[in-house]
Amino acid sequence: MITVERVNKIKGKTPILYDVSFVARPGRVTGFLGPNGAGKTSTLRILLGLDRPQSGVALVCGRPYSGIDRPLTTVGALLDGSGAHRARSARAHLRWVAASNGLPGSRVDEVLEIVGLAGEARKRAGRFSLGMSRRLGLAAALLGDPEVLVLDEPVNGLDPAGIRWMRDFLRERAARGHTVLLSSHLMGELAETADDVVVIAKGRIVTQGVLADVVGDHRTLEDAFFALTEGGGPW
Repeated sequence: MITVERVNKIKGKTPILYDVSFVARPGRVTGFLGPNGAGKTSTLRILLGLDRPQSGVALVCGRPYSGIDRPLTTVGALLDGSGAHRARSARAHLRWVAASNGLPGSRVDEVLEIVGLAGEARKRAGRFSLGMSRRLGLAAALLGDPEVLVLDEPVNGLDPAGIRWMRDFLRERAARGHTVLLSSHLMGELAETADDVVVIAKGRIVTQGVLADVVGDHRTLEDAFFALTEGGGPW
């Protein structure tokens, strides 16, 4: 389970997050929605130990990220890009990531196969398309077969077949009892994938719950989103 409880964040003198609280449960895909600048990335960075809040806690399986031994075996994350050096091959990058967490090198070819990059293992990351880079980033997140996945715009750059594959993969992952937290701007796609939805606007959680409850009387998740965020625009 992911638990974010009363997280507050200030950058300089600017408040970024106000008492942000939500949970993402095992066996569920939780969609995390918000306009640009709403605080999604700041929240995910705090959850993954990349930033610190002024107050509040963000826990993965009951522990802060910094307190998790060999974190890739507990939580896999995909944020910006693949994280790979442009001159490294896909396989070399994943071997380096695996070694950093004491994972067997044999796992590298397994995850390359899972994400559809087995035929591109020797290709340098700098020659990858945006969609291929997202797949490589997902491969790194899967190396430790973690209980929890935290994904920021995972379908960015994927073609329709890739988007469908990602949807099915995440649904299957949740069906096996894993926790998936998914941030995306593609609300139509997220509505096909998520069980639960958390909506953030101007640094505050404006609603959260089962997808059908969040949509409520609105025609679509997109309509509900715009109503909840007063048009969905930036601050």
